[in-house]
Amino acid sequence: MSVTVNTEVQQVGRWEPDSRGRLREAAFELYAERGFDQTTAAQIAARAGLTERTFFRHFADKREVIFAGSGLLQEQLVRGVAEAPDGLGALEAVGHGLQAAASLLGQSRRDLAAKRQAVLAANPELRERELSKLAGYAAAMAEALRHRGVADPHATLAAEAGTTVLRVAIEEWVNGDRERELSTLVEESLAQLRAVTVGS
Repeated sequence: MSVTVNTEVQQVGRWEPDSRGRLREAAFELYAERGFDQTTAAQIAARAGLTERTFFRHFADKREVIFAGSGLLQEQLVRGVAEAPDGLGALEAVGHGLQAAASLLGQSRRDLAAKRQAVLAANPELRERELSKLAGYAAAMAEALRHRGVADPHATLAAEAGTTVLRVAIEEWVNGDRERELSTLVEESLAQLRAVTVGS
């Protein structure tokens, strides 16, 4: 999900800036035009003006274009929970993790995030993988909560709720008011969750 800027040497011997970013943008354009299943790594590289070999330096396969940065995102979530101030409740600690993730994701281009969401919506297999990633985030945050002394089921419930808050906030970020920052939407979604919990 994050946009990484890097450089590499092309076969012609000149520096090509942001190869990874160009490949991601080309991929999302082609996924929208042709569909995910009909797009190949070679076509993505050609659209980006790069070689297929360069594509595979950055991504293991065309699915990884969709899920690039997921490991870093999980690290941010866990670090945010672990570094939350002492004495906070489980959901408040998760909130710190979500804000750390929002800080990372907020650096991404919103239009690319919207294209990513569209590809996921159109592909059941990719949606299933996305759900698996979300489950991994929840499990990692739950473990971080346990290290803070939060027992189950509170740790699991707070972490699962947190991933739902993150998903809802991201959807609002890419589909709603373009002036609002992801961190604000995360905060509002957390507040709405608390209101629902108290109201019930």
